[in-house]
Amino acid sequence: MSVRVRMAPSPTGFLHIGGVRTFLFNWLFARGRGGECLLRIENTDTSREVAESVEQIRGSLLWLGIDWDGPVTFQLDRLERCQAEARRLVDEGTAYEDEGAIRFRMPDEGVTGWDDAIRGRIDFPNEQLEDVVLLRSDGRPTYNFASPVEDWLDGITHVIRGDDHISNTPKQIRILQALGAQVPVYAHAPSLLGPDGKKLSKRHGAQSIDDLRALGYVAPALFNFLALLGWSYDDKTTIMSRDELVERFSLERVGSSPAVFDYAKLDWMNGVYLRGMSPEEFADALVEYLREEGYGWPEERVRRAAPLVQEKITRLGEFPSFAGFLFGDVRPDPALLDGSGPILAAAHETLAAVEPFQAPAIESALRALAERLELPPRKAFQPIRVAVTGSKVSPGLFESLELLGRDEALARISAAGGGAA
Repeated sequence: MSVRVRMAPSPTGFLHIGGVRTFLFNWLFARGRGGECLLRIENTDTSREVAESVEQIRGSLLWLGIDWDGPVTFQLDRLERCQAEARRLVDEGTAYEDEGAIRFRMPDEGVTGWDDAIRGRIDFPNEQLEDVVLLRSDGRPTYNFASPVEDWLDGITHVIRGDDHISNTPKQIRILQALGAQVPVYAHAPSLLGPDGKKLSKRHGAQSIDDLRALGYVAPALFNFLALLGWSYDDKTTIMSRDELVERFSLERVGSSPAVFDYAKLDWMNGVYLRGMSPEEFADALVEYLREEGYGWPEERVRRAAPLVQEKITRLGEFPSFAGFLFGDVRPDPALLDGSGPILAAAHETLAAVEPFQAPAIESALRALAERLELPPRKAFQPIRVAVTGSKVSPGLFESLELLGRDEALARISAAGGGAA
C-alpha cells in the first residue's frame, strides 16, 4: 500500500509551532516511504483573513523545508460533494434532518475503537458519542464531516495529527464506515508543553515559525529540533540532517507522553548549526537575516564582522546587540569607565601610531601597552573595549578596532575620556 498523508491546517491565524511539528511528522513519514504529502486548508468560513493566513502557512512550511505534492486544496472546494453525501446518508437512514441541519446517527451500544499507530488500542463507548452534525442549517459541512470525506476522496492512508483530535476520531470512523470508505490508519502525536510543564503558550515565548525565524533561528536547526519533539532515533543521537531524519523516522518511535519545547536546547542546537556553516554560508545567512529584519547596515561590513561572531552567538538575532557598535554610535556607562582616564589616554596615543591598523598590529601594540602600564591584559583592555563597543562583552577587541577603523576608534576613546579628539 502506497502512503498518502495530508497536512490540514485551519487558516485562523499564524501557524502554531505544535501544528508545524505534526506537519513535519507527516512529511517525514511520507517522504521516508516514497509516499505523497498533501496540503489541505480546512477553511470552515470564507473570512477575509483566510488568504493572508494561507500565504503565511505556505511561506512558513517552505522556509522550514516542508513541501507538498500537488496544489493546495481547500475544504470548501468540496462543499457540494459533502452536501450530496450527507443527503445520501439521510436517504440510507444513517443520518437525519434536525432543524435544518443534518446529523449523523451514532450507535447507542458497543464501542468504536481503532489501533492507534502511536498510542495502541483506543476504544470509546458508543453511548458517550453524540449524534454529530454533518451539515449546518446553512448547508456548510462541519469539520467532523468535511475532514473524513476529504480523507476518503483524497485516498489518505494515514492520518497523523495532534492528540487533541483523539475525541474526534470515533465519530469520523463511524462516518467513513457509513460512507463505505476505507478507514485510514490513525496516529495521534503527543502535545507540546513549555519548560514549566504547562501547555505551550505565548507566555513561554515564540509561538510560530515566523516568530522563531525573526529571532534568528535557522531552518535546518529548527527542522532537526522539531523532529525530536516526541520522536527519537535512539537515546543519544541529537544532530541529524534532513536526509537522515527522512531515513530514520518511524511512528513506532513516537512517544505518547507530552513533549517539552525547551528553548535552551533549541538555542544550543541552533548554535551547533551556525558553527557548522562555512564562513561564506554563515555570512550569507547573516546578511539575509538582517535584510529581512530591516537593518540597513552595509553588507560589506556585516560580512567582515561575521567571522568575529560565528563562534560566539547561538542565534542570528543576537548579532545586533553583540556587534551593533560597528554600525552606530555607542554610549558607554560612565560607571564602567570610572578611573580609566589614564589607560584610555595611553591607548589613544598607542593606537594613533599603529601601522598598519590591522588586528595583529593592534594586538601587539596593546599588549605592549599593558606591560608598560604593569596591568594584566584583561584589566588594561576592558576600558578600551567599553569605550569603543559600549559593552564589557563584544567580539574580539583587536578585530573590532580594525573594523571600526582608526579614526572612529580614536574618536570613541577620546569621547570616553581618553585624550583629545
